[in-house]
Amino acid sequence: FININFKYKSRCKHRDFFMKKSVAIQGIEGSFHYIVTQTYFEESVEVRPYLSFGEVVDSLVSKDTDVAVMALENSIAGSIIPNYAYIDDQNLYITGEYFLEIQHNLMALRGQEISDIKEVFSHPMALLQCKSFFKQYPHIKLIEDTDTAEVAKRISNGQVRGVAAIASVEAATIFDLDILAQSIQTIRQNETRFVIVERAPSKTNAKSINKASVKFLLDHKRGSLAAMLNVMSDCNLNLTKIQSLPKIDTPWKYAFFVDITFETYADYEKGKAIMEIMAEEFKILGEYKNAKKQ
Repeated sequence: FININFKYKSRCKHRDFFMKKSVAIQGIEGSFHYIVTQTYFEESVEVRPYLSFGEVVDSLVSKDTDVAVMALENSIAGSIIPNYAYIDDQNLYITGEYFLEIQHNLMALRGQEISDIKEVFSHPMALLQCKSFFKQYPHIKLIEDTDTAEVAKRISNGQVRGVAAIASVEAATIFDLDILAQSIQTIRQNETRFVIVERAPSKTNAKSINKASVKFLLDHKRGSLAAMLNVMSDCNLNLTKIQSLPKIDTPWKYAFFVDITFETYADYEKGKAIMEIMAEEFKILGEYKNAKKQ
């Protein structure tokens, strides 16, 4: 486990004691998920790394961890669709969000240049976001791996030459690697939206809530989605994201995952009540504070 030296106060039965909230992430120290934990949480946290999002969710469902941080979408590569399904299928709740500027850097053992690199291992999303950069270097083979920082760690521990990683500046510092090229992502303004996920809704004052994530299914008939969108508009709800996923047990039927922002909670409550009536199925995935003004 990765320990962060802060203190989190909790109450157990009739005595107080200090304990840390455990946060599950995909990746290790130096990963982008790890960086989010350093900024988002104000209290003490114990970061617990897992290699896959499936393992992250399993740890939360089994109560091995208290909270999970999960990337949900990237401004270049789009939605991480399996994570929508994880949250929905396991009846988890989004209780917060964080936008992180993603800067990808090419790194390797010291004393090498890009011409010495034969292979680059990294997470598929990182490779996709840096695709244009590597067109300049056809001699380099790109290989998908589980985590950006994990590759940097393996290169460092094994003193592997001729192989590079794509990871954060923090990872290069932690694992003592040279950065061969900085900010190699195709689009300079590259952000990932991370969500904070828990087993139950957070006890948040309604006045501080101005964003919600919902899921709904509609009749497969003309105008059903347009009617739902009109309700959002009429109730002063701003649609910031819509993602459709197939309903596995019903061919050619789709569920819509929607993010909406609003100025007042009363507007949201009114719109929610109408949408619940209009939809075949309606589910709240989370109500939380908007981390970024749209």
